[in-house]
Amino acid sequence: MVIAIVVLLMLLSIGLFGLLLAGAKRQAATVFDHSFGFGMVIGAVTDFLDTLGIGSFVVSTAIFQASHYLKDERQLPGTLNTMHAIPTAFEAFFFVTAVTVEPVTLISLVLAATLGALLGSEVMTKLNQRWVQLIMAVALIITALLMAAKLLGWISLLGVANQATGLSGWKLLIGIGGNFILGLLMSAGVGLYAPCMVMVYFLGLTPIAAFPIMMLSCALLMPISTVNFIRHDRVDYRGLFGIILGGIIGVVIAATLVKSLSLTALSWLIVLVSCWTAFSLWRAAQRRKNAL
Repeated sequence: MVIAIVVLLMLLSIGLFGLLLAGAKRQAATVFDHSFGFGMVIGAVTDFLDTLGIGSFVVSTAIFQASHYLKDERQLPGTLNTMHAIPTAFEAFFFVTAVTVEPVTLISLVLAATLGALLGSEVMTKLNQRWVQLIMAVALIITALLMAAKLLGWISLLGVANQATGLSGWKLLIGIGGNFILGLLMSAGVGLYAPCMVMVYFLGLTPIAAFPIMMLSCALLMPISTVNFIRHDRVDYRGLFGIILGGIIGVVIAATLVKSLSLTALSWLIVLVSCWTAFSLWRAAQRRKNAL
């Protein structure tokens, strides 16, 4: 099964790259534009942190807000999912073989998240800029709260005594429904890692089983959900290919060179950055409302 998953991830990544080239051509964007170098820095930093378990959406959104990188914030969810899809597949290459999860549980939860993201991406492409700003602000607050709970050790306590590597019966149905909802939220900018971890802990899975479920869910749902974002031109191609290349480099460095690194202080800093970015987006949404 592992070989089949790796092949599928490779095919999805190649297919997504082809769609991005076609989308860039349609918008008259170039692969090596003037933002390529800055994009590489963004990708390297954010996906390096993502590989270490911190996440990439919060940092990416904060950088975009601080640098006014996006001209149209309606493109924020689509750009986030698109820029991190291929690097996330590389993360899965490194880690999916390390942990065993029962195939029925793994496949059903991953497919549920993918279907949820596909539906969610279709909804997000129909929202105006103010609603996207409001949704992203709420998403960042939720992410910050979950990161804080993880740093305080509250999430880990849920799975201390868990031993199961698979779900069945009503627990499997709850897991499928829960991951479907998390896939929906992923397309809106809510990171899947922390809430998925909470869910599988509550359902009785061993803590280590959360990792292949989380990584494969993201690795599969991101390239599939981005089809809608690309089709509706909700992707900013400026520096995008540099972000993807830098992201792959960041994943490789984090997965191969970093063995032990204290990230507690950095994680708390990102929690604060998340709150600040959420406030900025909320304030921008309120200004847009007052201007109407």
